Amino acid sequence: MNMLVCIKQVPDTTEIKIDPVKNTLIRDGVPSILNPFDGYALEAAARIKDKDPEAKITVISMGPPQAIAVVKEALAIAADKGYLISGRKFGGSDTLATSYILSQAIKKVEELEGKFDIIFCGKQAIDGDTAQVGPEIAEHLGYPQVTYGLEAEVDGDLVKVKKETEDGALIVGVKMPCVLTFTKPAWDPRFPTIKRRMKANRAEIPVIDDETGLADIDPTQIGLKGSPTKVKKTFVPPRKQGGVKIEEEDPAEGAKKLFTLLNEAGVM
Repeated sequence: MNMLVCIKQVPDTTEIKIDPVKNTLIRDGVPSILNPFDGYALEAAARIKDKDPEAKITVISMGPPQAIAVVKEALAIAADKGYLISGRKFGGSDTLATSYILSQAIKKVEELEGKFDIIFCGKQAIDGDTAQVGPEIAEHLGYPQVTYGLEAEVDGDLVKVKKETEDGALIVGVKMPCVLTFTKPAWDPRFPTIKRRMKANRAEIPVIDDETGLADIDPTQIGLKGSPTKVKKTFVPPRKQGGVKIEEEDPAEGAKKLFTLLNEAGVM
C-alpha cells in the first residue's frame, strides 16, 4: 500500500489578533503549525499502516522554504518520506492553480516513490477554508474522490470510507487510486515519538522547484496568471453596538423602563 498525504503549513489562527486601528491581522509572532485537518488525514493514513506495516506514507507540501518544518513534523508523526514543492513562479496561486501544481508534483514524486494508491488531504486549510484543493487534485488526476472522511479501511482494491453527512455518517466504497479528504473525526491524531522526532530533524527534505523539478509545467496555469480568483479587498467588519444599557438606581424604575422599551419594540 502506497499512500500520499498533502499537507500545508498554516498560521495558528487561535493566536491571530486584530489591530484595532488598522483593522488588519497581526501576524507578527504568530506560530506556524500543521493544518489540523491535514493532521487528521495523516492519522487516517497512519491507521491503515498500523494494520499493514509494509505500507508506505509520503507527504508533500507546497510553500516557501520554511515549510520544510511542517514536512519534518509529519515525518516525526507518521510519514516515511517527505517533499517540499516550492518556487517563485508558484507565488500568488489560487486554489485552482495550487491544485494543478500539486497534481503535477504528485506525478513527479510517483516517478521516485511509485504509484500512489490513496491520496489523502485535509478537507480544508484553516487559513483559507475553501475546501477546494483536495477535490480539484482529484479532477486534475482523473481520480474518484470521497470528501468529509472520518475513517478509512482498505478492503481488496477498495477503500471503505466512513464519511460525514448532514444526517450522520455514511460508508462509501471507492476504487483505488483515489483521493480522500478528511474532516475532524472522533479520535485525536497521534503525537510524535522522541525517536521519530530526532530522525525527522536529521532528514534531508528534497525540494521540487519551478526551475528543475517542474520546469515543464504549463506557465499559464500557475501563479497569478493561472489564477482566475482575484481578491479585490479584505477587511474586518465594523463592530456593531448592540443592546441597551439601563442606568436606574431604583430596580423598580429600571424594570418599568425595560418593560417600556420591550413594549415599544413589539417584543411584549
